[in-house]
Parts: sequence; C-alpha cells; structure tokens
Amino acid sequence: MAGHSKWKNIRIRKGKQDAIRGKLFTKLAREIIVAAKLGGGDPEKNPRLRVAIEKAKESSLPKENIERAIARGSGQVEGADYEEITYEGVGPGGVAFMVECYSENRNRTVSDLRHAFSKNGGEMSPNGSVAWQFKRCGQIVVLADGVDEDELTMAALEGGAEDVRPEDGAFIIETAPESLHTCLVEVEKAGFSAKEADLTRIPTNHADLSEDDMRKTIRLMDAIDDLDDVKETFINVDIPESLLQEA
Repeated sequence: MAGHSKWKNIRIRKGKQDAIRGKLFTKLAREIIVAAKLGGGDPEKNPRLRVAIEKAKESSLPKENIERAIARGSGQVEGADYEEITYEGVGPGGVAFMVECYSENRNRTVSDLRHAFSKNGGEMSPNGSVAWQFKRCGQIVVLADGVDEDELTMAALEGGAEDVRPEDGAFIIETAPESLHTCLVEVEKAGFSAKEADLTRIPTNHADLSEDDMRKTIRLMDAIDDLDDVKETFINVDIPESLLQEA
C-alpha cells in the first residue's frame, strides 16, 4: 500500500529518496523550519521539532544545517518563510491524490505540480474535490522491538489516542489531529521513542485500478515526490509491494 499507510510509504520509498541526498536534505530542513515556526525552537518543548531533528540526524543531515533550520524557523535569522499547503489531484484510473507541500512560492509549486500531473496521466483538481475521500488524523510510529504493547497502549490512550495497532514491525498510534502532540508527549513521558509523528490522511473511499494504471500511478507519485516542495503524497488505492519494488 502506498500513500495509504504513512509508515509503509516511508519504508518502501526511503531508498529512492536517499539516493537523491540533496533533495532529501532540503525536505528535512524544511520540516525543521516549519516545526520550529509553529511550535518554537526548543525541541524539549516542541515534540514535532524533536521528531524532525531525529529524522534529520538519521539521514545524516549535518549539525550546522539542523541548527540553521531551527534558527530560521524560530525567527532568529532571516530566510524564506515556508508555509504548509495541500493540493488535490486525480491520477490514472481516477485515483485521488492529496499532496502536502512546504512552499515559499505558491506559483512555482503549483506550476511544478501541474506539470508533474499532466506529464504522467493526471490533473490537478479544485480544493475539496477529492479531500472527502480521506480521513485527517495524527499518527505516531513506535518501533516494536522491545516494546510492551500494553504499556504503550495505556500511555497512548492517556494521551488521547483513538487506536493502537501493530503493523510492519511497529506500533501505529492514531489520534485526532488536535491530540497528536499531547499523545506524543504522553508516549515519550512513558519512556517510548517515536520513529515518526505527524498528521496523515487515511483513505475512506478506495479506488480499484488495473495493474497498468497502478504502474502509471507509481510513476506519477515518483514525479511528484521528486519535487523539492513536496512533503508527502497520499493516494486512495492499495498497490502491491511487488509493483512498488520493481518501479
């Protein structure tokens, strides 16, 4: 499943992103900038920033880049003013796309996205045209190794979690959007470390595609994910891992 489960999406596509280190570093730095802008530059008081920094360190983003991104986001130094924007589109076979971006130039971002869609059998669509096919929620990923499921579940529920389930060697904690950071604080307070923590979109209405359209959808996803301004892409179709791995 691609775009359906954020954890699977990250795991499957990480190798491709790592191969383009410059683009990966750009996206990691923008996440830090936006996290610091929204919640302040102190990672001890800003769970989203703390997770963003950990992701950056795991991908070997240099320490000075991390510090510069925090300073820019918290307003200590001048820099581009990134904002979070979500765009919608329709791909091959009618699959719905939700594309989350960090941008300091909306015109450039829209132009790049429109080109990616049109070149790969899709088209951008008006706001609200496909968003109804997704549920907006918070998601926290805790690696399962050495974790007591009952203790984690209790901590997550204490923080307002709606669901805790095992998936692909990890526990996925689902929350209401407004409860994400409260839940993350409770989970970490209980001694658990989050691998991922972010808002996500879970499909509630699934498209049924032919194998040919699935391959076209993968090409479109790759074209979109290659754009510097794109943070995350979500689709409403289940794609077998075998097709993802061969892409």
